[in-house]
Amino acid sequence: MKSEKGGKGKKGEKRAIALGYDGYNAPTVQAKASNQLAHELIEALNEQGCLIHEDAHLLAWLEKLEKGDEIPPILYQVIAELIAYAWVLEGKTPPGWHEHKPINTQV
Repeated sequence: MKSEKGGKGKKGEKRAIALGYDGYNAPTVQAKASNQLAHELIEALNEQGCLIHEDAHLLAWLEKLEKGDEIPPILYQVIAELIAYAWVLEGKTPPGWHEHKPINTQV
């Protein structure tokens, strides 16, 4: 699963960062691009059916990372929510969840 974060960077540059997630370890930076390469990366990920998410604040955090770096713990929740949303859209569930049964309680 890949997730791309794009937006306008410094002086109106187009920026994109692709994340990869194997379902077990922290997501990692798979690619970083700017300007024309950012457009091409976004187009390629879009053609593959990947989630494309634009968020300038998240991009600012992710730009500090290098290709191959794991996302820092401070970003776990927001990235987990994006991954969960992408999985729901694809009809997927996390590994091992198929064995879980709903709790029948009312709150």
